[in-house]
Amino acid sequence: MNDTNRQNTRAIAERHLAAGDALGWFDEVYAAAGEDLDAIPWAEAEANPNLVQWLDRADCRGEGRQALVVGCGLGDDAEELSRRGFKVTAFDISPSSIGWCGKRFPYSKVAYQAADLFQAPEAWCGYFDFIFEAYTLQSLPPELRPMAMKNIAQFLAPGGILLVVARGRDGHEPAMGPPWPLTHAELGTLEASGLVEESFEDYGGGGDPGSRRFRVVYGTF
Repeated sequence: MNDTNRQNTRAIAERHLAAGDALGWFDEVYAAAGEDLDAIPWAEAEANPNLVQWLDRADCRGEGRQALVVGCGLGDDAEELSRRGFKVTAFDISPSSIGWCGKRFPYSKVAYQAADLFQAPEAWCGYFDFIFEAYTLQSLPPELRPMAMKNIAQFLAPGGILLVVARGRDGHEPAMGPPWPLTHAELGTLEASGLVEESFEDYGGGGDPGSRRFRVVYGTF
C-alpha cells in the first residue's frame, strides 16, 4: 500500500470517529477502494500467517466442525479454514467487503454475511467450535472492546477454541490509532466472560513496535 492510500484510510477513519461513528468507516474504506486490494491497509491477499502457523503447529483440522471468522475482511482466513475442513461462517460489518468476498471466491463453501458484532444473530450463541479473531478488536475504540469480547466469548461452543491475534503493547506504552495495539490485561475481559486462557504468545517487536503481536488461545471451562 502506498502512503497516499494509507493516509486516505486514516482520514476516513478519523472523520467517522470524530462524528461519534466508531464502525461506519470500515464500509467506506472498502467501498472507496473500488476492489483495489492495495487500497486496503490490512489486505494481504493470503491467509494471516499467524493463523496458518498456529494451525500447522497444532495440526488443527476442521473435520466438519463449525468455525467463525470475526471481521473477515476479504475472506482469505475464512477460505483457509474451509480448505482445512471446517464449515465456516465469516462475517464483517461492511456489506462492501462481503460483496467483494463473493467476487473473489465465487465457488466458496464459506457462508459469508454482513453482520454487526454488537447485534449478532442469537443462533450463534454457543454454536462455534473454532473462532478466529484477528485485528478486529484493536480497530475498535477502547470503550467498545469489552462488549465486543463478551459477545465473541458467547459464540464459543463447549469444548471450543478461540484464537485471537492482535498487535500488542505494554500498559505504559501509548496507543495511537486506529488501530490501537492491545495489552494483555485488556484481553482479560475474555476470561471474565467465561473463557480460560490456554496459551499466550508475545513475539515480534524488537526495533519496530508495530510488528509486535499477541497470539492467544482461549477455551471453555
